[in-house]
Amino acid sequence: MPTFAYEAMNSVGQPVKGEVEAGSNEEAIAKVRGMGNFPTKIKEKAGGKKSGASKPGQASKMVAGTKKSSRSVGSIPQKLLVLFTRNLSILVDAGLPILRSLRILEEQQKPGPMRIAVRLVADDVEGGTTLSDALGRHPKAFDKLFVNMVRAGELGGVLDVILKRLAEFMEKAAALKRKVIGAMIYPIAVLSFAGLIVVGIMVFVIPQFETIFADMGTRLPAMTRNLINMSTWMKDYGWAVIAGIPVFLIILAKFLRKFEGGRYALDKFKLSMPIFGQIIGKTAIARFTRTLGTLLAAGVPILEALGITSEAAGNEVYSRAMKRVQNSIREGVSFAEPLRQTKVVDSMVVNMIDVGEETGELDKMLTKIADTYDDEVSTLVASMVSLIEPIMVISLGGIVGFIVISLFMPMVALLQTAGGG
Repeated sequence: MPTFAYEAMNSVGQPVKGEVEAGSNEEAIAKVRGMGNFPTKIKEKAGGKKSGASKPGQASKMVAGTKKSSRSVGSIPQKLLVLFTRNLSILVDAGLPILRSLRILEEQQKPGPMRIAVRLVADDVEGGTTLSDALGRHPKAFDKLFVNMVRAGELGGVLDVILKRLAEFMEKAAALKRKVIGAMIYPIAVLSFAGLIVVGIMVFVIPQFETIFADMGTRLPAMTRNLINMSTWMKDYGWAVIAGIPVFLIILAKFLRKFEGGRYALDKFKLSMPIFGQIIGKTAIARFTRTLGTLLAAGVPILEALGITSEAAGNEVYSRAMKRVQNSIREGVSFAEPLRQTKVVDSMVVNMIDVGEETGELDKMLTKIADTYDDEVSTLVASMVSLIEPIMVISLGGIVGFIVISLFMPMVALLQTAGGG
């Protein structure tokens, strides 16, 4: 009887390894589960007889000596990845083998990174690699969350269900991202054009008035002198400073992102920003609760799910909080209490998670939290846009008014002098 080496998580979330004798992959999985462990990887040992075919939705396990593809593809557009995931779930649910499903989807793809990725994954699966391991060889295209969800579906024999949930998760995450970006396009565009117009006035228009004022030979009001000084600074090197500030900030942010402390400081600063901080915070909460809820619904142990969630949180503040919660749960503490101590979420979130733990429906409660915060983010974004519009009008009106008044004050003074004479 073949011998299978396995890696699993025990009941308290600690990794365990061992070997079992079984006639097939399915029997090996059942034996590992019977020990009270959650298998994460099962592989037939070298020299063992190749196991039989697996259930629809499960790829054959990798046999020692299988040739691996060394090529890795880059990032894939989210829209194409969602479509691929949903179509794969439909084909698997229809009973088609994984390899056949991948080949069908490969033919449907247009030339590009998505087609290359599907072909490479299909080649690896044809060589005996599991679907999750094949996907894991392309980390830029399929992130850790995607790979672990697929692995959970393979081990549980519910790959079609997991793929469907994964597609829904990515669609909701992408929809939330589009809402935030779409809401920011209008104010950013208006501010950019307004800024360019003001710079143009300062560089090209104000110097013409400066010449006129010099010919007048009168003492200029303080407002006018300040405006001329700003125009001179803008014309000499101020435009370069203004253009260079965003570039400098982007480079600085990318540099700080390379370090854990830098990432934490940047994300902490973002959360402290007025209005924007609330949107970023609620978006992060919606992201990690939906991620965690999706993983738990797929049957992933909570400690492993928290580890994946901390890496996929997208915000170092919440990532650290998830790691602290993970360490506390490993010591036997419930989820809600250590999360409350991190002070990164509202009491409502903690209370809902506490109820979810007591009722045994933590995954459903986490999904409800994510839906609630998605709605709150949408409301906040709409409110922010409504607030930004009058602020922009008032600010631009103040700038234009300052320029106009500064330019016409010397002329008014000159007319008054001439009239008095």
